[in-house]
Amino acid sequence: MLHRTATLSVSALLGVAVLATGCGGSSPAPAPGTSPAAGSSAPAAAAGPSAGSAGTEKPVAVESNPPGDISDNIQYVAYTNPAGRYTIKHPEGWVQQEQGASASFNDKLNGLTVAPGTATTVPTVQTATSTDVPALQRSQPAFQLGAVSAVTVPAGNGVRIVYRRNSAPDPVTGRKYRDEVQRYELVHNGREVVVELFGPVGSDNVDPYRIMIQSLQIS
Repeated sequence: MLHRTATLSVSALLGVAVLATGCGGSSPAPAPGTSPAAGSSAPAAAAGPSAGSAGTEKPVAVESNPPGDISDNIQYVAYTNPAGRYTIKHPEGWVQQEQGASASFNDKLNGLTVAPGTATTVPTVQTATSTDVPALQRSQPAFQLGAVSAVTVPAGNGVRIVYRRNSAPDPVTGRKYRDEVQRYELVHNGREVVVELFGPVGSDNVDPYRIMIQSLQIS
């Protein structure tokens, strides 16, 4: 009888420990691009990886032969979002998801997200570095900054932030890739639109990215 009582006591203590572990973790960080610091640009639509471990996750290895090249022969389709008041072209056949003024387009390892921002004046390298980069660092898994530069495209003026992050795990294999993201924060006539183009590090997507960002129109 004493032995049975001791066993039950140990089991109860273990159960309490498990509950304490499950309840004591920190709340997960917001999804990529959904929690800019006060005064920062609003993010592109969340289509990247979950950022629950953004502060602790290790960078995954870069592929020696990146599988994410977008075909140079692919056709492009114009997409218009009346709520967001913008138009942009994306590769034909990419899966489209729309949520109000935000939209995302994905195909295998590549993606495009677009959303209205909150800025009314053109962001600068200084404002992006001091405000948006820290917000991205908090929200993107294994964030690594590449460069911040001023840009001018047909849609407007602004900044381009190039950074790397871990992708979301493949829903079937659980495998992650090391993504490189080109984030554009652009303002036209007092309205901001944020665009993110992403794919595995080393992918040759220069021309497709140029076509997409050059096609952006902000009304």
